[in-house]
Amino acid sequence: MRRWFLKSLVIAGCAVCAAGARADIYKFVDQNNVVHFTNMPNDPRYKLFWRERKPSPAKAAVNKGPVALGARTSANRVRYTPMIESAAQAYQVDPALLHAVILTESGYNPDAVSPKGATGLMQLMPDTARRYGVTNIYDPSANIHGGTRYLRDLLRMFNNNIHLAVAAYNAGENAVIGNGNKIPPYPETKNYVAKVTALYQRLKTKKTTL
Repeated sequence: MRRWFLKSLVIAGCAVCAAGARADIYKFVDQNNVVHFTNMPNDPRYKLFWRERKPSPAKAAVNKGPVALGARTSANRVRYTPMIESAAQAYQVDPALLHAVILTESGYNPDAVSPKGATGLMQLMPDTARRYGVTNIYDPSANIHGGTRYLRDLLRMFNNNIHLAVAAYNAGENAVIGNGNKIPPYPETKNYVAKVTALYQRLKTKKTTL
């Protein structure tokens, strides 16, 4: 639900899976709080955000590489996975989708705050937190449960269309509805949907390296 503006995201679904393509992601935030992502950094301000580890040659034929996380992100993923799985089971949301959203939103940082005020692991906006009864938006469990309930309701609203639900998580359901139940034509939202759905497919089919 981060309201940052995203640009230069190169790793949309087909690019992630293309033979020989690197899936390392680099990021920088410019002076206007525009968040830029790319897998081909051409500016010294880009810093590594997410690295794909190369598989060994023996495994390359059957494994094109796991989703690899930095040490701190990996540790937080382990720490919060029981909460994520609990919320996923409680609200019948695929845990892989929750992981993809959380990795995109906050990188598993429970203290993350966007310039627009989205907070915590699932980057809840204050209005959404109140809507779902989250009184302590920094509490990881409460944040995950509130965000998961919202995502569940979006999935129901859009007939389990993951692309539309994810777009609504980023831009708001009214933006999707107002665009004829299609992904809104915002670069931020289009790139956000591309990244979350690409990660979701990888997390469903690959083991995450911790």
